[in-house]
Amino acid sequence: MKLSRVKVFVDGASRGNPGPAAAGVVFQDTNGRVIKTLSSKIGRTTNNVAEYCALLFAFQEALMLGVSEIEVFTDSELLAKQFNGEYRVKDDLLKIFHGLASHLSRGFKEVRLSHVPREENRLADREANRALDENLLL
Repeated sequence: MKLSRVKVFVDGASRGNPGPAAAGVVFQDTNGRVIKTLSSKIGRTTNNVAEYCALLFAFQEALMLGVSEIEVFTDSELLAKQFNGEYRVKDDLLKIFHGLASHLSRGFKEVRLSHVPREENRLADREANRALDENLLL
């Protein structure tokens, strides 16, 4: 499957924060049709780490699909504002994930990452929770 432009919804879930955590990713074409989903447990960690993992999975998969333009939606205000440079990244572990995300983003011609209300991110939330419920790994 070769796509030049996609919309991607990402979400991280942590039951306990920290607790068992997972990432969910939903790829859509420009018409809003779901074309791929990713669901994976990521171990015991925080919700913020899970959100970054979802973004990293999305970037990696999009690069493997040959995507050149990616529009990412997240319900994590922290992730969106850190990635877009509006918030500083203070946590040492999140600095690593932020650096990885920034590095991967350079593989695209265009990247946009936006914060959306939780209700608009239900599909990615469902994938993250499915990974936890069904013990899924990438």
